[in-house]
Amino acid sequence: MKAFGKLFRTTAFKLSLAYLVLFSIGAMLVLASVGGRAKQVLDEQIGETVEAELRGLAEQYSEGGIRQLALAVERRARAPGSAIYLVTTYTGEFVAGNIATQPSMAQGETGLSDTLYQRRGDPAEEPRRHPALARLFVLPGGFRLIVGHDVEDHRILRGILERALGVSLFWLVLVGTLGGLFVAHRVLERVEAMSDSARRIMGGDLDERLPVSGSGDELDRLAANFNAMLTRIDELMSGLREVSDNIAHDLKTPLTRLRNRAEEALGDGKSQEDQRAALAAIIDESDGLIRIFNALLMIARAEAGCCSDQLCAFDAREVAHDIVEIYEPVAEEQGATLIFSGDRDLQVYGSRELLGQAVVNLVDNALKYGRNGESPQVRVTANCVGERVEIAVADHGPGVPAEDRERIVGRFVRLENSRSRPGSGLGLSLAAAVAHLHHGALRLEDNAPGLRVVVSLPSLRPGVVPLARAAE
Repeated sequence: MKAFGKLFRTTAFKLSLAYLVLFSIGAMLVLASVGGRAKQVLDEQIGETVEAELRGLAEQYSEGGIRQLALAVERRARAPGSAIYLVTTYTGEFVAGNIATQPSMAQGETGLSDTLYQRRGDPAEEPRRHPALARLFVLPGGFRLIVGHDVEDHRILRGILERALGVSLFWLVLVGTLGGLFVAHRVLERVEAMSDSARRIMGGDLDERLPVSGSGDELDRLAANFNAMLTRIDELMSGLREVSDNIAHDLKTPLTRLRNRAEEALGDGKSQEDQRAALAAIIDESDGLIRIFNALLMIARAEAGCCSDQLCAFDAREVAHDIVEIYEPVAEEQGATLIFSGDRDLQVYGSRELLGQAVVNLVDNALKYGRNGESPQVRVTANCVGERVEIAVADHGPGVPAEDRERIVGRFVRLENSRSRPGSGLGLSLAAAVAHLHHGALRLEDNAPGLRVVVSLPSLRPGVVPLARAAE
């Protein structure tokens, strides 16, 4: 009973029941309309026939009087499948015809009307009155002529149609109910399977997915979207665990150094100059930690799209050119050459500040890790490639192996040959997050030799609404 209760409460069964009721009402209206129209057509045909009979008998009366009329009526009454006829005097005395009694309508009605009559020859002890459509016509001299047609067959036909309608509705309701229960049962099975999977997911089995039947219906589409959401959540959780592990691993060393220098500053026999130097080192370590956490916060905000209120149209070439001008003195101090080239009017839509920070990280990485030879060179370009704007930073350093290019974009990931140099491993992660915020992409390519990092963004052309703006 509980299972049947679930079936009756399903939306599929309720919809099936609603469609069944509406279809039944529609079928009843259609059949009633057809039956009514059929009766109207038959009545009109009978009326035309009665009118023709009356005109013919009236001519007989005009030509030969009541005697010729009576003979014509008797002759027609004896014909097989004849109509009903009755001729009486003005007092109601029988003259001719094939009905035994005068119908009730003959007393005052003169139009075609429903009435009941008794046939001549029926047993007197069991008189039976038959339905008919008849009309009364008053002849000159007061004689009354009644002509009509028996409609008992029509009533039988209507009864058959009504019974057929009742049986059809019964089977319609039965089949519709069984069909609704079947559909509801199938839907309920799939929903129950989805509910069981959801309960297992809530119980901690994040590898579980909702079942997909392969029919491509709305439940399959819902399950597919839900599974895609679960996959994305699983990726985010894995990223969160990885970030937590990386933070614990990469921040342990600077925090340990910070604590050791604090102990050293508090040690006995330290001069004031030594303590000041230790405190300065502690401040430097703290600033480094603050920079790391600021970078993490900026990456998180960029990945979450929390900077949408700062988005506007700007020239990406100007951003890249300004960064190059700022870093030229730094490059000269390190003995490197910083070169810029690019197209003009590279309009994009996004955050100028975040894109500038991404370019700063790429230039800083190139100057740190792209040295090779006595006069290292770093080239920054900003060009329009098809419908996209690409800002590239290329160096001639040792580069990054192809198998490590996807991994190095992760947070706190640093290759072995770069761990001896200062850094947090967040520069490329921030650049990738900024590119994703702008509906773009970050690519790492071989510069032969060296590494070429490209930030590809959608170009803002006249008359085109950028994706970032359309998402607001």
